[in-house]
Parts: sequence; C-alpha cells; structure tokens
Amino acid sequence: MSMPWNGSYTESTRSSRSTRPTYLPPHLRNPSLPPSNVEQLNINAYDDVPVEVTGADIPEPLSSFSEIGDLYDNIRRCNYVKPTPIQRYAIPVGMAGRDMMACAQTGSGKTAAFCLPIISGILKDKRTTSTSTRGRGGCAFPLALILSPTRELSCQIHEEAKKFSYLTGLKVVVVYGGAPIIPQLGNLEKGVDILVATPGRLVDMIEKSRVSLQAVKYLALDEADRMLDMGFEPQVRKIVQKMKMPPPGRRQTMLFSATFPTEIQRLASDFLSNYIFLAAGKVGSSTDLIVQKVEFVPDTDKKDHLLNLLHAQHSNQMDAKLALTLIFVETKRGADTLERWLVRSGIPSIAIHGDKMQFERERALKSFKSGQTPVLVATDVAARGLDVPNVAHVINFDLPRNIDDYVHRIGRTGRAGKSGLATAFFNDKNVPLAKDLVELMQGANQEIPNWLSEYAETCYSSDGARTSRYVGSKFGGYDYRSVSFHSGSGNYSSQFADTEDATHYAVSASAFTYGAPFAAGCYGPSEMDSFPAASYR
Repeated sequence: MSMPWNGSYTESTRSSRSTRPTYLPPHLRNPSLPPSNVEQLNINAYDDVPVEVTGADIPEPLSSFSEIGDLYDNIRRCNYVKPTPIQRYAIPVGMAGRDMMACAQTGSGKTAAFCLPIISGILKDKRTTSTSTRGRGGCAFPLALILSPTRELSCQIHEEAKKFSYLTGLKVVVVYGGAPIIPQLGNLEKGVDILVATPGRLVDMIEKSRVSLQAVKYLALDEADRMLDMGFEPQVRKIVQKMKMPPPGRRQTMLFSATFPTEIQRLASDFLSNYIFLAAGKVGSSTDLIVQKVEFVPDTDKKDHLLNLLHAQHSNQMDAKLALTLIFVETKRGADTLERWLVRSGIPSIAIHGDKMQFERERALKSFKSGQTPVLVATDVAARGLDVPNVAHVINFDLPRNIDDYVHRIGRTGRAGKSGLATAFFNDKNVPLAKDLVELMQGANQEIPNWLSEYAETCYSSDGARTSRYVGSKFGGYDYRSVSFHSGSGNYSSQFADTEDATHYAVSASAFTYGAPFAAGCYGPSEMDSFPAASYR
C-alpha cells in the first residue's frame, strides 16, 4: 500500500472485532492527577469578544482567578492565567448562587465556568463531605449533579472537576451507560460530593435506590440545548422534577451550551428561578477564527473532490500532527465506507461512531490525536464534545440538516484562539440550509460565493421560515424574555416581573490568556453517537 502521507499506518491500526478486551476507562486505570506541563495557547484573539448579560442584580465580572480564593492554586496548576469572557461573567453569577443560562462559542471555557462555582460553593458550605452511606447497597446523596448527554463528555467534565478539586477532600464520581455498572456503584459507595452523569444511567441508579437527589444544592446541564432537543427532555424532566430533587429556588441551576435557540430557552426556563442570561460571542454562531469555505460538489464527485483536497492540504503541511483533518458524514455506514475508500486511496484514515466498541473508539481517537492517523471520519453528533487541539481542518462531506449542528461541527477547529479551516460540500440536497448558512457566514465576516447567496434568496431557511432564528442582536441570539434589544445602543426592555433593576451589559471582554488543561481521558462510546470532549469547551 503506497503511503504518500507522513506518519505510519498499517492495517493493524484499523479496528478489529476479533478481540474484545474488558474496557477500563483511563481515569480508573490511572486516577492520579496528571502533570501540568502544558503548552500555552494563543487566545489573545478573543480580546474583543462581546458579552451580553441580562437579568436582575447582575454581579460584577471577575477580573482575576485569584478572586476565587481556595481554588486558585489548582487553577494555576491548570495553567489558567486570566479568565475567558464566559468565565469572567459566569463565575461571579455562579458564586453568587444565582441561576443562569449561558451561551458561548466553542472552545471558550464553559466547563470551568460551572465547575469552579460548584466546587467553591461546596467548600464554603459547612458540610464539606457528602452524606453518602458507605458499604454495599448504600445510597449516595450528592450535593451537586452535573448532567451531560454523552459518556465522553461526562468523563471529560469529571476529569476537569477532579483537577479543580485536587487536595480539597471533595469526591467527584462519574456514572454513564454502556459500561459495567458494578465499578461505578463501588465508587458511589465510597462517597460522592459531585456526581457527573448521563441521564439514562442516573435514572437507573435512582430507581435502584443507589442515588438520591434530595441533598442536591447545585445542578448543571452541559450541552443543555442538546439535552432538551435530542430525545433527552423526558429523562431530564423526570430527573429534575419527579425524582425528589429540591425545586428551583432551593437549588442553584446552571445551563450551558454553545447554542440556545428560543424554543430551547422556553423549555429550559422551567428549571430556573429568576435567572441571568449570558451570551459571550455570538450565540448560535461560529468564531471568526474559523475560515469557512462552501464548495458546490455533486454527490457523485464528492470522493474525488475530497481526495484532491486532502492531497493539496498535505503538500502544504508536512507535519501530520499539526494538520489533523476531521470529516463529517451523515451515517455510520457512510463513515466506514469512506474510511475504507480513503485507506485504499493511500490516505491514513480511521472512522469513529456509535457502533464501534469502546476500546476501538479510544484507540481511534488516540491514533488521531497523536497524528499517526491524521484523518478521522465521524458521524454527525460526534460534533458535540470532541476537543483535539490540532484539528486544522473540518470537512463537511455531508452537510447536516440544521445550522446548529453545522456550528458545532466546525467548532472542532479554531479552538482556544487557534485559527482553523472549515470546508463544506454543498449541493441541491442542502438547499434548505442555504439561508441560515449565508447569514451565519455573514455574521462571521466570511466570503460567500455568489451562487450560495442566490440559493439563499430563493429558498426557505432550515427551520421552515424566511427569517433566521438568530436575527435581532449582534450576538446572533438574545434572551427570549426581552421585548426589544437595540444592538450597541444600550437600550433594553424586558418582561421581567416589574423589576426596575433589570440590567443589560454589552461589552468587549478584556484581554486574557490561559494554557491548555491537563490531558483528559475517558474515551468510551456515548449513549448516543458522540465523541470525548476535552477542556475549554
């Protein structure tokens, strides 16, 4: 097999189902805190990111991580130097005990923005240890619950929470489906302060009387839009409203995501009390650091066009580890088919999707991150959660059906201040997406092909209307409670219940820098079809 690319590749690196070893997540294999020798990232590009904050009695923004107090040493160990915009505004809201709904572009530090207030709050509480019973059959009473839609994202949050709570005595436990339940129950029996969970496994454990939510004081939902929009809403509502969790007002609730369409805000508001809405950057939009290109490619020409694109990219960038390429396709079968075709064409590639075994997924991601296999073919919902620092190029071989999924896909590049490239193959099947795509690209100052603008002018948007779901503010989205918001004018009207002190901020974030986090690892398959997430989401 001819290998025109740098980096070794053999047939043995491809997944095989002939052997299925017992899977043990990395955080169980090596529970010690990883070293903090991490590379400094360029995030000065975020200096002018605008922030919109609406609600009553908004706390002053954070100027330095030193204001967090007890956690400052751990924050420095993680090489966090200055807070990102979402951290600067969300952390004080969280530490003030306020409910919030927070949106920020990909790679902006949302995980730390809710983990730090939770850990700080528990440490300040008189009870710094959980009320979990011990021994076999005991029921755990976590003080904080963090829900996420996938196993990988749950594991990533768990790793981050462990780093921030290092040497504090707090116990952080993760539970998720698709893995043996006995080890997870064993961890719960040792006590738990912060429980990170996927909805399905959590419901199972509550119904088995192994977890009680009666002591929960802090609730966080990560990827909240997906939790409420992709089949999880019944489970989430059951957990929050029907399983003895304290109601809004007696617990603090924080919802985070990169997108918060109006319909999801309405659903999410049921879980909140007198909440503050934050939007850092453009809600439902993409970062200006990503160069977006859209090319008209008929289905019959896609493979040849992709091959030419990859060869051209390789000739311009010889270091495979610094030029990782992520290709999105529509189906699992399509991912396997494209992987086989690329390998036969001399491109070292590997596929990852929900039908892969846990160890296969972990091995595939490790091979991709190391640069040994610099092309990863993935299915759609893998867009939520994957964070590989050196993804230089995202290719939408098959475009998604809605603009939110497109935003999350291309957000796998251009992370933490680095630039990236996103290429989309567009054809007549994708016409319903044209209007939203054009408006998104306009908002990110991208060059738009004339032919795409013509499609946008003559078709409906992907949500069936002739107006974008994100019009109305320079952020591409807004607090749905607002009656009117005039961009840049400072004028703000609201429907908050007769609160004269309803406040609105629209500012540019101050300059900030931070380092990459400790290496994270828990790369099993998700409850849906997703990827592991890493830090600075």
